[in-house]
Amino acid sequence: MGKADQMMDVCLLAGEIMLTYGAETYRVEETLERMAKAAGLKNVHSFVTTTGIFISFKDDDKGDTMQMIRIDDRYYDLNKVTLVNQVSREFVIGTITAEEAYRKLRKIVLSPMNYPIWLIHFASGVAGGAFSYLFGGGVKDTIPAFIAGVTASVLLIEVEKYLRVKFFAEFIAAFTGGAVAIALVYVGFGTNLNQIIIGTLMPLVPGVPLTNAVRDLMSGDLVAGVSRGAEATITSLSIATGIALAISLFL
Repeated sequence: MGKADQMMDVCLLAGEIMLTYGAETYRVEETLERMAKAAGLKNVHSFVTTTGIFISFKDDDKGDTMQMIRIDDRYYDLNKVTLVNQVSREFVIGTITAEEAYRKLRKIVLSPMNYPIWLIHFASGVAGGAFSYLFGGGVKDTIPAFIAGVTASVLLIEVEKYLRVKFFAEFIAAFTGGAVAIALVYVGFGTNLNQIIIGTLMPLVPGVPLTNAVRDLMSGDLVAGVSRGAEATITSLSIATGIALAISLFL
């Protein structure tokens, strides 16, 4: 395999990991261009959106090379983004070769999520209970908010795993979380239903897409910023529709 083909594989794999696990598009573009230039390639250009990566460069032996990949899945694991950044820095300063960089990137791809799934569900419940208290609920309201928050988190991950439709999973999670919160208040657990529902929904709010949309827009990546903003808006509408349906059916 020539240097150009090898660096194309390294750059695309690094970009795929970063974009899949929540990095901003401008950060992905900078990482790819720095790695390609560090390998001695010329005329390096990259264009990254939320669903695709394009990169081109010129090699003295092979000439101009261009390739793109599509990114279908989007998760949030900033630890993997940090690990890719570290591999990029080591490659740029010359402490590792392209072969070693590719092996490290493959290891990052195959590594499990930084936190076990049960801990994510538990943290969602704790966040739900804490937010219900912060928004004016009582101490007793934190228990139903915790239960509803855990339920919404479980439904969000399990439904998306089987149906592969992110927005429908968010709709189901919001609807079920709201229904559980209403049921718990109805049987006597908690008194402030509004605060319990707000706390239940807060872990579902698309904070990372909203933040990345603003940062992409501020850095001049208008296409990526607008598409991430659209993703955050549709997620918000899915959550609002789910909780509105639960309230209209059960109250």
